[in-house]
Amino acid sequence: MAAGVLEDLVESVVDSALNEILKKFGGTKRRSRRRKTRSTTSRRKTTRSRRKTAKPARKPAKRQTSRKRTTRTRSKTRRKS
Repeated sequence: MAAGVLEDLVESVVDSALNEILKKFGGTKRRSRRRKTRSTTSRRKTTRSRRKTAKPARKPAKRQTSRKRTTRTRSKTRRKS
């Protein structure tokens, strides 16, 4: 009888320890899907041909600064009027 109780105790301790280990390493979580990789030959063909035709990456627009009149434009307007 004592052997059965001892066995149950050991079994429950081992189960809980294993569950904690699995939680730490994510064994019980859903597996992430792996990407399907293309064969290297087809990948090379597309990248080499596209390098020539590919558009350069768009740069962010420059911040517009307020346009101040230069001395030349001020004198121009004075001469006109």
